Amino acid sequence: MNILQTLDDPKIFASHFRGGTWTAWRVFLASLFALPISEEQLAIYQKHTGRSAPSTQPAQEAWLVCGRRAGKSFILAIVAVFLATFCNWRPFLGPGELATIMIIARDRRQARVIKRFIAGLLHAVPMLEQIIEDETTETIRVRNRIAIEIHTASFRSTRGYTIVAALLDEIAYWPTDEGSAEPDVEVIAAIKPGMATIPQAILLCASSPHARRGALWDAHRKHFGKDGDPILVWQGATREMNPTVPQSFIDAHMAEDPARAQAEYLAQFRIDVEGYVLSSIVEACVGDFHETLPVTGIAYSCFVDPSGGSAAAMTLAIGHKTTTTEKQVVIDVVREVRPPFDPAAVVNDFAGLCKNYRISKVLGDHYGGEFVKEPFRKHGINYEVCKTAKSALFRDLLPLLNSRRIILPRNDRLIAQIVGLERHVSRAGKDLIAPAPHGQDDIINAVAGCAATVHKQYAPFMGCGDDDDPDGTKAWHGFRLMQHIAQYG
Repeated sequence: MNILQTLDDPKIFASHFRGGTWTAWRVFLASLFALPISEEQLAIYQKHTGRSAPSTQPAQEAWLVCGRRAGKSFILAIVAVFLATFCNWRPFLGPGELATIMIIARDRRQARVIKRFIAGLLHAVPMLEQIIEDETTETIRVRNRIAIEIHTASFRSTRGYTIVAALLDEIAYWPTDEGSAEPDVEVIAAIKPGMATIPQAILLCASSPHARRGALWDAHRKHFGKDGDPILVWQGATREMNPTVPQSFIDAHMAEDPARAQAEYLAQFRIDVEGYVLSSIVEACVGDFHETLPVTGIAYSCFVDPSGGSAAAMTLAIGHKTTTTEKQVVIDVVREVRPPFDPAAVVNDFAGLCKNYRISKVLGDHYGGEFVKEPFRKHGINYEVCKTAKSALFRDLLPLLNSRRIILPRNDRLIAQIVGLERHVSRAGKDLIAPAPHGQDDIINAVAGCAATVHKQYAPFMGCGDDDDPDGTKAWHGFRLMQHIAQYG
């Protein structure tokens, strides 16, 4: 049976594909497996691929650029179940060899969405349920010598497998920069050799679009609308692929945030999002140390990004300014405590660390109120709230990075969070800097806050920021002038 026949068979998947809401997805599956299509379906194919005629060969690499709630995850699950149960891969496997269908997402929680669809489809069909040999929270093994497994986006853990299919979910939100610990292109490069010995093995990537960078954007830019290209790119808005989503729902989101809604529901790559800083610039600012010990005669500053202990990490950064003519900012210490943890215990540890560096006042964001202030106060350390928003702290960090006036410790997670920041224009026209969707900023927030405090510590009346004097130059000269008048008149 081909995959469309399984969708029409009442004993298999027909109950899940009733009505006309799956029309566009049926055309996609037909083009994916090079099945015949009608004239009416050809028009749908041309609209969503930009091509004039479908390929006569099944695709071994396909990219789905579709809006949210379009049905991407369910279609990936259908493809996985079909390949695992209706195709014979034994002739291509060695003695004792097991082939794998990989479900890969940024984290295991997201990957479980497709796995749950797969498990549901298998258990809903009696003839398929009988061939399940073993099932855990992250693996389903069937008698066809196929294991369907959850994996995270890692070029290390995905090596060494014989791969029938790799289903990459929401790839637009994976790290894209070469300086990231697990960039998307490296994960894909690690997967492809596992498919080399399996004819018709397929790499299937799906995501709603985001910024114009990364593997998804590259695939769209290189292969969309190219007749005869063996790599298939299919682009479709949410309602084009899933008409059950109300138009009123889309309209409400378009009215609230047009740029975001165009990406999430109209499947258009955003033009208002750009990278914060190149990884090469960040790497040039990284020192040859992981942490430095306190030195007598140096004044240190500290910034804390608190957390309640259940969701986000709690972080701290300690730094100082050099006495050289360049007056570089040095981030001496970066600490991160990931959840779950006892916030009071972490504050006690952080307070002890601050005492080692002779720090009697820390700056931090407004999270927690007295919950954060009181434990620090018990150790004789004042906790002051920084009135500057994260985005402004990130903005002030950028010139320090570009001019190499900051020295960072060698910390992979810190570097990944810096290069993972994005700049975009808000609806009010302001330039905002924030992590990409699903990204984190706990460490970089502490480092940026610490850098701002250290960089401007010679002008204490400035607080944590000054829009008229972002680098403190005016304040510094004014301060020196007052010193001169006081001393010499």
